[in-house]
Amino acid sequence: MMRFGYTMMTEQAGPRELVGHVVEAERVGFDFSVISDHSFPWLASQGHAPYAWSVLGAAAQATARIPLMTFVTCPTFRYHPAVIAQKAATLQLLSEGRFRLGLGSGENLNEHVVGRGWPSARVRLGMLDEAAEIIHALFTGEYVTRHGRHFQVDDAKLWDVPDTPPPVGIAVSGPRSCALAGRHGDLVIATEPRRELLDAFDAQGGAGKPRIGQLPVCFDTDRDAAVARVHEQFRWSVGGWRLNAELPLPAGFDQATEYVRPEDVAKSVPCGDDVGAVVDAVRPFAEAGFTDLALVQVGGAQQTPFLRWAETTLLPALRGL
Repeated sequence: MMRFGYTMMTEQAGPRELVGHVVEAERVGFDFSVISDHSFPWLASQGHAPYAWSVLGAAAQATARIPLMTFVTCPTFRYHPAVIAQKAATLQLLSEGRFRLGLGSGENLNEHVVGRGWPSARVRLGMLDEAAEIIHALFTGEYVTRHGRHFQVDDAKLWDVPDTPPPVGIAVSGPRSCALAGRHGDLVIATEPRRELLDAFDAQGGAGKPRIGQLPVCFDTDRDAAVARVHEQFRWSVGGWRLNAELPLPAGFDQATEYVRPEDVAKSVPCGDDVGAVVDAVRPFAEAGFTDLALVQVGGAQQTPFLRWAETTLLPALRGL
């Protein structure tokens, strides 16, 4: 049976609100949670970008059952992989084994702040490959020294190591990232219900491992209000990964989506309170073979009504899949 998760969107709510949302998500019965790790929102209308790792630490203490996960963090620009390993190990201890580390090759929007430039996708994947090796090595608790093409590690060691390291997930979008995920991933992450990605992951060693997707929804009893909100805050999503990974600032996303209409966004994001529309949008992920699906409610101020609807209507319907 597919498991359904709740997304803490750091781009649309402040840190205290995010912790409150995941506490309520645990109460209403979501199976897991994920959090975005950004230094900028995609659009200025979203209005937030708190530090995800501080939110995770607070969430680990405020909740008791719900698993936590980065979805995803980039361990190659803003963060050195040795620092990511320490943060992930600490979260695993704080949450008593409820943390999963989701990794990806990053977006210029978030990583440009450290002024290291933005290389090609092939180079970024090479950096992620090297970073994942370092992180796995540090999870052993042994001293690690690496002198690689992209990263230097000198006598690094984690002094607080959980008995069970956090599982590592790798975000994929094509053959090269699927091969990387097969080598290093305990699970795979994708935002589109593309069976070929999961097949490629399986062929590279991922058979039988969890595969996690994500789906935005925009609940509102007024569908027109939901469509207007999803256009205001989520129209960046129509650009696709190849474009979205390259733009450096919210102004670029605003310009790139200048001619996107509300109905264009509503084609891919279920809007309103029709639970059947959400079930129809979830079905392709189930048919493709995803084991887990994280839902994103668009609009920071609408989390409470969405969570109430999820408890009474949405989650029972999705369990029927």
